[in-house]
Amino acid sequence: GNLHGILLARERHPDGILYSSKETHYSVFKAARYYRMDAKAIPTLPMGEIDYDALASEISKNRDRPVIINVNIGTTVKGAVDNLDRILRILKMLDIPRERYHIHCDGALFAMMMPFVDFAPEVSFRKPIDSIAVSGHKMLGCPMPCGIALTRKELVKEVEQHIDYLNSVDTTIMGSRNGQAALYLWYSLRKKGIDGIKRDVVHCMETAAYLRDKITDAGLSCRLNDLSCTVVLERPMDDKLVKRWQLACEEDIAHVVVMPNVTRQKIDKFVEELVECKNKYGRMAPKREDSPLVKLTCTSWGGTFVDPVINFKSE
Repeated sequence: GNLHGILLARERHPDGILYSSKETHYSVFKAARYYRMDAKAIPTLPMGEIDYDALASEISKNRDRPVIINVNIGTTVKGAVDNLDRILRILKMLDIPRERYHIHCDGALFAMMMPFVDFAPEVSFRKPIDSIAVSGHKMLGCPMPCGIALTRKELVKEVEQHIDYLNSVDTTIMGSRNGQAALYLWYSLRKKGIDGIKRDVVHCMETAAYLRDKITDAGLSCRLNDLSCTVVLERPMDDKLVKRWQLACEEDIAHVVVMPNVTRQKIDKFVEELVECKNKYGRMAPKREDSPLVKLTCTSWGGTFVDPVINFKSE
């Protein structure tokens, strides 16, 4: 999906610059490399969102070239959601006309969940975006890697090609696709229905909050972004535990993506082993002054532990 969305952007704006946060999935910058595009990795805020001021500054420095922005609807490691509306305000503030920018949204996991989260921000084509990529093998549970790319029809026209011997029009990168994946996506959607997907999303969000609280109560550093089911924690010292629980790690942090199959009983067992690991091997120390673990403990994430709550009583 990301390869397709960035290709559409490149075709519309051959001399454009791709802007995306440093915590973007590697496939976005891989696409830029494949398509010989100029790209800028924008710094991120401690919780993983793109640094909006840095983004505005870089766009302002390159006003002579079209703007291509990848908006993360859930980063890979921290599950951070970039603020689409704030990015659109930046473009308006800098007087970038609609025909001079392309916005692709990488919603691999959370774009499938966000519509079912109460009071979540809207990401839709009612706003001036151009493409969205969603994975089918994550929230919907397709057994093989697959995804869906949604875009505007006029953009597809610029890459379509009529294939005579197929008597059909090709608009894809791969050409041939796995029909079984499409069938499984249809089956999953039909079986779950809107209510079933909503139940799965609520379960994931509530269970992720339960995991965060359990790890925090155990005396370990742990964070959970607001619009996320990805719990980020300090990396356990025991590599055997990391392998046994298949934790994805980045330097001195790890994360757990809570999916519908994760239960509270499984979480209790996991936290029990985390505590045993801490008691036996100690805790991970930050690898450097600006390491992921340092950012994990940054007060900008918020939380009542940052400052005590002050109670006021009226006489």
